[in-house]
This record gives sequence, structure tokens and C-alpha cells, in this order.
Amino acid sequence: MPQALLYAAVTLAAFLGMEAFAWATHRWVMHGWGWVWHRSHHEPRAGWFEKNDLFAVVFAAPAVALFWLGAQPGLRWVWFAGLGVSLYGLMYAFVHDGLVHQRWPFRWVPKRGYLRRLVLAHKLHHAVATRHDAVSFGFLWAPDPQALKARLRASKAARS
Repeated sequence: MPQALLYAAVTLAAFLGMEAFAWATHRWVMHGWGWVWHRSHHEPRAGWFEKNDLFAVVFAAPAVALFWLGAQPGLRWVWFAGLGVSLYGLMYAFVHDGLVHQRWPFRWVPKRGYLRRLVLAHKLHHAVATRHDAVSFGFLWAPDPQALKARLRASKAARS
């Protein structure tokens, strides 16, 4: 396999793997023992930052480590894993913080298509103010909003 193809495959695999990692971390850490920080993301924000933003700092450390390790002789491919992780982080910042939560100077709300589905799925995630019974834990993969609404109704009915 040509090196360029290998590096592209590693970058893509790391990027896609990050969505699975982000889903699991969001579901089991942020809505679990990490709720101490993540709760701020489910409450009205006062100011530019929220405690939940500390997760971005924590999650940057593995990318930095991958870049450092990938700079060592014979481990160049690891640098490209760091690139995939970093590209995912940039995409997350623009899509989640910018598009969904409007934390960037631009204000654009998609009216149709996949980006609209992504925004709706995340808004349905925020329909639950507690760490329990939330839906849609991915950041770039958005389940069908109608299915998410049905799950929310079922959770609400089960609590009643």
C-alpha cells in the first residue's frame, strides 16, 4: 500500500473512530460521573464559556500525544491518527458549538438536509434537562428525529 494511501486511511479511521468514542464518552462519562462538568451544557449559559468546555481541553491531550509520538522515527502513521482526531475536533467545534449552539459569530440555521437533522437531533438531546433519559449522544451522526421523539415520549410515559 502506498504511504499516502496508508496515511489517508489512518486519518479517516481516526476521524470516524472519534465519533464512536465521542458517542460512548458523551453517553457514559458526560451523562455519568462527568455530569459535574457536563451539566453546565444543559443549563442556560452565563458568559462565553461553560464548565463543559473543560472536556475539550482534556480531549486535546490525546491528539497532542499522537502528534508527538508520530514525530518519532518509524511512527509517522501515528501522526496521521493525531490529524484525524484533530480534524474531528475542528468539525465538532464548528458543527456543535457553531451551528447547533450558535456560539460562533455566524448565525445560520439549516432549513433542510442532513445538517437540519443534526441540529434537531441535538436539540432533542437537550429536551431532557437531567443526565437520565437523554437521546442522541453522537455529535456528527444524527439519528432520525422522529425516532428520537418516540423514545423521549416512551421515557416520559415510563416515568409517569
